[in-house]
Amino acid sequence: MEFRSAEGPARYAAVLGADAGLVLGLDFDGTLSPIVDDPEQAFVHPGAAAAISAVAARARAVAVVTGRPVRQVLELGALDALGDRVERSGGTLLVLGQYGNERWSSADPRIVSPDPPAGLAAVAAELPEVLRTADAEDAWVEDKGLAVAVHTRRLPDAAAAFDRALPALTELARAHGLDVEPGRLVVEVRAPGMDKGTAVRTLADETGAGALAFVGDDLGDLEAFRAVAALRGQGIPGLLVCSGSDEQTALVELADVVVPGPDGVVAWLRELAADL
Repeated sequence: MEFRSAEGPARYAAVLGADAGLVLGLDFDGTLSPIVDDPEQAFVHPGAAAAISAVAARARAVAVVTGRPVRQVLELGALDALGDRVERSGGTLLVLGQYGNERWSSADPRIVSPDPPAGLAAVAAELPEVLRTADAEDAWVEDKGLAVAVHTRRLPDAAAAFDRALPALTELARAHGLDVEPGRLVVEVRAPGMDKGTAVRTLADETGAGALAFVGDDLGDLEAFRAVAALRGQGIPGLLVCSGSDEQTALVELADVVVPGPDGVVAWLRELAADL
């Protein structure tokens, strides 16, 4: 393992040595699964299940914290079966979907989800005209139930389309009291008041985490990184791991460890399991 921060080795040792047990948070897209043109084909890395299971058997809990709907992540990651495997080992697997608005647990495999936010239907109705005005009418629009995501990755000049769409979508979201979450060639319009930082803090409280580690790759993971850093300042050991890519570098400077995408994440999980 190569540490990026000078404090990384000590932080890793502190996470391993926490008496109350480690809680590990994992992003999904770009972390456990590759970024692909069709998000519905972003299946989990083939080595992820075994690596997660090995960590979960030794940790207090492992949680996938994602902007995707829970049901979608369960399918793409085959997490129902993995949850059974984790439970038999005495561990706990959780999925916090749509930035923590949805929940699923291996101990209670029901999906708990709130109603869609006010204003989302109006955003969906106005979206085609907004995208036409931004010259991004061919962007793929994903209905996530509690959010709407606009993907430009399939367009001929995906980055330019993203740059045109982002301000227009930001204005549209604000007009209806919603938040915007930009990512790797995707812009999501969703309910305010919930982000991955809030999800991580709630997870730490609910599990009684003795230590925290979080692995992410994109702008939506910044708040989770900040939450771990803040809890670290309160005396809870914490480690930050970036799944690196050429598309997004915002997390690199904050990370204790940087690994090369999902392949590197799975290798790091195996190393973590061996050290726990």
